[in-house]
Amino acid sequence: MGEWRNSTWGEEISLEYGKALRDYNTGGGKYRVYGSNGPIGWTAHPLAKGPGVILGRKGAYRGIQYSNDPFFVIDTAYYVVPKKDDLDLRWLYYAMQYHKLGEIDDGSPIPSTTRSAVYAQEMQVPTLPEQKRIAHILGTLDDKIELNRRMNATLETMARALFKSWFVDFDPVRRNTANKGKRCSFAESPSAEHDALFPAAFQDSPIGPIPKGWKVERFDAHITAERGLSYNGAGLRDDRSGLPMHNLNSIYEGGGYKHEGLKYYAGEYRDKHLVHPGDMIVTNTEQGFDHLLIGHAAIVPACYGKEGIFSHHIYRVRHKPTSPLTAHYLVQLFNSQRWHYWISGFSNGTTINMLPMDALEMPLLVVPPADLVKKFTSLAEAAHAQVETNLLESRTLATVRDTLLPKLLSGEIQRAEVKRDKQ
Repeated sequence: MGEWRNSTWGEEISLEYGKALRDYNTGGGKYRVYGSNGPIGWTAHPLAKGPGVILGRKGAYRGIQYSNDPFFVIDTAYYVVPKKDDLDLRWLYYAMQYHKLGEIDDGSPIPSTTRSAVYAQEMQVPTLPEQKRIAHILGTLDDKIELNRRMNATLETMARALFKSWFVDFDPVRRNTANKGKRCSFAESPSAEHDALFPAAFQDSPIGPIPKGWKVERFDAHITAERGLSYNGAGLRDDRSGLPMHNLNSIYEGGGYKHEGLKYYAGEYRDKHLVHPGDMIVTNTEQGFDHLLIGHAAIVPACYGKEGIFSHHIYRVRHKPTSPLTAHYLVQLFNSQRWHYWISGFSNGTTINMLPMDALEMPLLVVPPADLVKKFTSLAEAAHAQVETNLLESRTLATVRDTLLPKLLSGEIQRAEVKRDKQ
């Protein structure tokens, strides 16, 4: 093992200021835009070439990010420019995490990380080959985690697209109508097998044209809803004891389960406040009136055990035994643009927007045949199961990475290897 040189961050890197940028959250482009705590949008023109490292500058959460590709940094963050040729950027990314540069605070009213405070920090720098070895070990783990994330995003997008095609846009019915009287083999049309499950005509209904033979019924004929536990803050546990509690922060804007929002609770509750893996939960509260969160839904994941609690900012929605609808059908329904527009229209409030129980009882919905819902559910469940498998694998990989990182960046593993080789 080569000698590690003693240095300071100011001797090794320069922290360059990001620049102001408009419309990064609505504009197009293929380059990631980074803020103080991670990716925040896209732009057509990068500020820095990749690979690169980004360090948050202002705000309560100042993260450290790595980008393989060219990127843009706004004015709440820095990007790293090495001062020496013998520095590997990905090793710098892990070294910045090890030295907790994102947690340095200058004590101002607005939490900030200054360049002078970073530059003064001492560090040890291994040889370039050793840097690359460390970056390869940790980077391989992170690359697999990122691959799993992208795979999950693709699976979730496919499930949403299939639901929209079948049950919102009625694409198979339109194809069947256009192809009426024609014979179409699977080879000629890959969708022919599934299209055969749909009718070839529409009928009028109280909410507009729907596929022939389908029904329109009130929502409360198909679901039951329960408001969650109004909990005492004293029952919350940081040590992860008690039961997992799914709450307002457990659902993403737009829908989907948000794992980092989970809490743990060891206080009193009743059986009606329990949820189980596969249950659907729906947000009923939002601060403000943008309808970004309220009325959106997620499936309770299996990775937190056989039962948990849900808070009063959440409804638990279950389909009735007599209904052909399923949790995986309903979660896609709630997160679809058209249904969410109808549901969120029931919300009311002054500063806090609330979704009343009426929103889950009064709306009319289209009810497809049971065999068609069953077919969609089998596809959606398979995708969901793969998503959960990928998440579990990524969690294990992250634990391995977090265990190795301090041992590699401190030189502990390298010293142990040298000692072993000498024996």
